[in-house]
Amino acid sequence: MKFHVKDLSLADEGKLRIEWAERDMPVLRLIRERFEREKPLEGKRIAACLHVTTETANLMRTLKAGGAEVVLTASNPLSTQDDVAAALVKHYNIPVFAIKGEDTETYYNHLRAALDIRPHITMDDGADLVSTLHKERRDLLPNIIGGTEETTTGVIRLRAMAAEGALAYPIIAVNDAMTKHLFDNRYGTGQSTIDGLMRATNILLAGRTIVVAGYGWCGRGVAMRARGMGAQVIVTEVDPLKALEAVMDGYRVMPMREAAKEGDVFITVTGDVHVLDREHFEVMKDGAMMGNAGHFNVEINIPALEAMAVAKRRVRPFVDEYTMPDGRRLYLLAEGRLLNLAAAEGHPASVMDMSFANQALSVEYLIHNAGKLKPQVYPVPREIDEGIARLKLQAMHIEIDTLTPEQERYLRSWEEGT
Repeated sequence: MKFHVKDLSLADEGKLRIEWAERDMPVLRLIRERFEREKPLEGKRIAACLHVTTETANLMRTLKAGGAEVVLTASNPLSTQDDVAAALVKHYNIPVFAIKGEDTETYYNHLRAALDIRPHITMDDGADLVSTLHKERRDLLPNIIGGTEETTTGVIRLRAMAAEGALAYPIIAVNDAMTKHLFDNRYGTGQSTIDGLMRATNILLAGRTIVVAGYGWCGRGVAMRARGMGAQVIVTEVDPLKALEAVMDGYRVMPMREAAKEGDVFITVTGDVHVLDREHFEVMKDGAMMGNAGHFNVEINIPALEAMAVAKRRVRPFVDEYTMPDGRRLYLLAEGRLLNLAAAEGHPASVMDMSFANQALSVEYLIHNAGKLKPQVYPVPREIDEGIARLKLQAMHIEIDTLTPEQERYLRSWEEGT
C-alpha cells in the first residue's frame, strides 16, 4: 500500500481519537452498519480530498465498509491531524497522502497520488481535486461516475466550471444540504473558529471588538459565538440582504474600511480574495489580530502584509507578528489558513456526523444513478437530507409530530378558506 504520512508511530493515539469521535457520530454509524450488510459501493474506487480529521476517518471507514476502495488526501496543507493519518494507514488499511504543514508542491503531489487510484467517484472539499483532475488527468474522466463537494468555496468553483461548460461529470453539492449548512457551517464553524482563536492566542474575548467579514451561514455562526463570549461584534458584508439580516440580529454593520479602525480581532469568512487588504492594514490598531475561516488563504492579502512590514517574527505557534513602519504590530493567525483546523481540531463530531452522512449517502445515490445525471452541480436529494435529520433526531431521543390524514388533506386542498 502506497501512502505518505508524517509518522506511523502516532497511529495508536490517532485510533483512540477516531474512536472518541465515533461516539458522537451515531447517524454515520447507522449508515456504516447498513453499508457493511449491503455493500452498495462494492467495486468502486473513491479518491477523497478532505481535511484529515477524526471525523473524516469515520467517513472513510464507512465508505470502506460499503465495499469501496478508498484513498484520502488533505484538502488544506495545515488541516491534517498526523496521528489520524497514521491510524488510517496502520489500523484501517486506508492509504493516506497528507502531512500537516506540507508545502504547496507536496500538497499537489498528494492530490496526484490520490488520482492514481483511477477513481470512479471524487469527494472534494474546496474543489482542488476536481480542478487538478480536469487540468492534468483528463484521461481519467471516462471512468468518473460523479463527485461530491463539501464546502461553500468548492461549490462556487464547481458552479463556475459548470457555467463555462468545463465540468465533465456530475457533482452533488453536499454543502448546500440543509443538514449540512444549517448546522455544520453555523454551529460547527462558529464553535471551532472561536476554539482555534482561543488556542492560538489565549486572549479574553469579552469586551473586545471582533469584526466578522461575511454573514453567510459560517459568518453567522462565528458572530453568534463571539457575542456569546462577550465580544462586541461588527459585521461587514457586500450582500444587502445579509447585511440587513445582521442588523436585525443585533450586530453593527459597516464597510471594512471603517471596521478596520475599530477591530481588535478580524475573522474572514467570505470565500473571496483580499477581504483584508493594504488599505485596511494601514489603519488597524496596534495589536490587531487577523484570522481566516474561509477555505483558502487568500482572504487576507498576505503578500501585501509581507511587503508593508519592516519585521516579522513568530511569537507563538500559529501567530506571526508583523511590525509596520510606524511601529504598529499586526498579528496573522495560522498563516491565513483555516484557523479552526490549523490551530484547533475542526468541527465537533456531532455536526460532522450529519455532513458526512450526506457524503456517504450522496456517493450511494451517484452509483445508483450512474449515467443518468448531466455534468452539472446538483443539490442533495431532499429525501436524503430529511432522512438524515430524522436519524439525528432519533439518535438524540427526540420525537416529533406527524400530520394526521385530515391535516394532509387540508394542505392538499384549495377549497377551504375563511
